[in-house]
Amino acid sequence: MSFDFKGKRVIVCGGSKGIGRSVAIGFAQAGAAVSICARGAEALAATKAELGAKGHAGTCDLGDKDSVNSYVAEAIGALGGLDVLVNNASGFGMVDTEEGWNAALNVDVLATFRATQVALPALKASKGNIVNVSSISGFRASTRSPVYNAVKALLVNYTMSQAALFAEFGIRVNAVAPGSIEFPGGSWEKRKTEAPELYNRTLASIPFGRMGTPEEVANAVLFLASPLANWVTGHTIVVDGGQLLR
Repeated sequence: MSFDFKGKRVIVCGGSKGIGRSVAIGFAQAGAAVSICARGAEALAATKAELGAKGHAGTCDLGDKDSVNSYVAEAIGALGGLDVLVNNASGFGMVDTEEGWNAALNVDVLATFRATQVALPALKASKGNIVNVSSISGFRASTRSPVYNAVKALLVNYTMSQAALFAEFGIRVNAVAPGSIEFPGGSWEKRKTEAPELYNRTLASIPFGRMGTPEEVANAVLFLASPLANWVTGHTIVVDGGQLLR
């Protein structure tokens, strides 16, 4: 499928690696001007170079309110407006501790809220849309990562509420819920050697017999942001190769 985002302006929060990188590159290849942010300067610079002449990047700690607010405002100025906001970052708060909850709430939830609030005037002007990145973890319980699962469930619900709140401005809000996605340097590649039993058990749970790719998630994000999904809002598309079926 070919997407056309020529003349569109896109921000991807958490866009230097993995799913965020593939989303950013997908939009850029479809003609959009794209801004990305992350904490790691090296990966950020490498991905910015892949975005082409219209690419923009900013160093940002998505767990910090001032950093998020400053980056989103700067990106909108650099792009000359905004049509699509993608909230992708995760703090990977896993265990049921104060530290786990702080990491998950500050990045997965509050960064989504804060970036949206700063972007809202520009999105109202363009009648743009928002895509939040959740996870299939939000649809099931877990003893291994209860905090991560809980905040991903929160994002699914918050996506519905945002869609209801912003519909009067012509803004659509949707989400994607990826299953297990493997890419170089990602958590599942590391688990293949560090936690092979978990890796193999997870792999066996996917009907198609493989992990997903970041590009497959990016395709779903671009679809939701495109005119092909003009009558879709408040929904979460699961991108998991049937993993939830088992």
